[in-house]
Amino acid sequence: MQDAKTVLGVIRDRGRRGLPLQRVYRQLFNPALYLLAYGRLAKNKGAMTPGVTAETADGMSRAKIDTIIGALRFERFRWAPVRRTYIPRKNGKVRPLGLPTWSSKLLQEVIRLILEAYYEPQFSDQSHGFRPTRGCHTALSTIHNGWTGSTWLIEGDISACFDSLDHEILLAIVAEKIHDGRFLRLIADLLKAGYLEEWTFGRTLSGVPQGGVVSPVLSNVYLDRLDRFVEHTLLPTYNRGTERPKVPEYQWMVMKAKRLERAGKREAAKMLRRQFQAMPSRDPHAPGYRRLRYIRYADDFLLGFAGPRAEAEEIKHCIREFLSKDLKLELSEAKTLVTHARTEVARFLGYEVSVLQDDTRRLRRRRARTVNGGIRLGLPADFVLKKCATYMKCGKPVHLAERIHDDAFSIVAQYQQEFRGAAEYFQLATNLHRLNRLKWVMEQSVTKTLARKFQISVHQVYRRYGTTLQTRHGRYKGLEVKVQRDGGKEPLVAQWGGIPLRHRRTAILNDQPAPVWNDRTELVERLLADECELCGTHEAVQVHHIRHLKDLKRSGRAPKPAWVQRMAARQRKTLAVCHPCHTAIHLGQPPGKTRT
Repeated sequence: MQDAKTVLGVIRDRGRRGLPLQRVYRQLFNPALYLLAYGRLAKNKGAMTPGVTAETADGMSRAKIDTIIGALRFERFRWAPVRRTYIPRKNGKVRPLGLPTWSSKLLQEVIRLILEAYYEPQFSDQSHGFRPTRGCHTALSTIHNGWTGSTWLIEGDISACFDSLDHEILLAIVAEKIHDGRFLRLIADLLKAGYLEEWTFGRTLSGVPQGGVVSPVLSNVYLDRLDRFVEHTLLPTYNRGTERPKVPEYQWMVMKAKRLERAGKREAAKMLRRQFQAMPSRDPHAPGYRRLRYIRYADDFLLGFAGPRAEAEEIKHCIREFLSKDLKLELSEAKTLVTHARTEVARFLGYEVSVLQDDTRRLRRRRARTVNGGIRLGLPADFVLKKCATYMKCGKPVHLAERIHDDAFSIVAQYQQEFRGAAEYFQLATNLHRLNRLKWVMEQSVTKTLARKFQISVHQVYRRYGTTLQTRHGRYKGLEVKVQRDGGKEPLVAQWGGIPLRHRRTAILNDQPAPVWNDRTELVERLLADECELCGTHEAVQVHHIRHLKDLKRSGRAPKPAWVQRMAARQRKTLAVCHPCHTAIHLGQPPGKTRT
């Protein structure tokens, strides 16, 4: 049995060299890949969420992996339909979400590891969604650093993209590089597994499983066709020239101003300089110069174009035609817009994207304009208003009644987490100071929530929890709640404040985790040890999972059971136990005594 790192390394090398992948189905018989998949999935909250059956990560064992491999070896594995639920969207609508069973989720993660290792070296550099070490910030930084001089911004949004992916086209794309009929049939069966909604079965005639582990990489494989079309067809067609030609009148006025200065006529030179500093130094309408740039994140894409609007509309039409004819997808008319970059703003990944134009901002020594043509990433005002509305009523900050029953530590920690999420995501925004309004509203809300909880005034809250926070950026006033712990352990600390609202041009927020070089986590090592951590036996070891560590406090009356004490002492949400001990835990009975 080869280790997972070696197997994925070989697959990645073939993808880097552009070689087809053959006999990949037999890699699904390798237990090392399932152990790697388990180590990654066990950390997710969804590991304890059931699908159409009660099966979750709880009770995971090597025997379960052997069962899946045995079914795959004889092609008897059948995908269970996903349990469909709905989650709200920002526009008030809902989005369907499919919850697969644990066995399906585990096998999907193995398939995802294989597909990602093979396709990742082949994906376009302009694709940033659902890819390792890439995310929203890498896409936005690419726009900020390389799109200088764009005149038009073409916003693109594909209508119901993940629900509309054509199965035949997707399988044909995968079959071009992966030459293994059994592997392709397995993916085809996954796409057609269907869903259960209120115990009514529904067929999936198109799209990838919403909530499926393998869905993001399959969607990237599908939309890579769009990336290649833009890079190989549109960019060569609409990119012309090396640089914009200089404006002769501008150059003549610059030389004349220098001659006037040498002649001592400083006032005349100053007046002339004011005239040409309001003019472009290079021809913005030069017919021999065009620049087209492209970026995509999942089903949202943005193009920056330096040229006339008529050609920008042609580009938009070409993309619509390609999506409709070749990929059977439709652009959203309401969200696909052509925006003038210097007078309007485009929306991409929650940011406002525009081009700066200010003739008055110059370098002192060179007297050169400093911002014209540069890309500006801004924080939308409506985002701040919507976030503030969560903590306000009748125009004023109020307490949140649903949080009063939490302890002070949890209240402060939750407010801090919510504000930190917004502050870190918008670090690239030049107007990040807009979040000062949100910070004030949330601080009023958290103090009023604490005041209502303890039946004291807001002033008394500041006297009880107010402090000065020392950070690497300086000292800030804020709130701090400490929870003392026994055994000489450091106290738990929750803070509000201390988050600087400073624009950072190099901020990076990766949406996908970096590759894991060690293919065996501590959890996997404990499972492979094949020893019950309660009674010491070496038979049928399984892993007991809980959702949260705080659940251990609710496990019953004192004294706590041995398994609770063991998990609390280790601060782990998992415990490797034998099958009898695991059954006893779920029945509320004392597990077997530890053998000496």
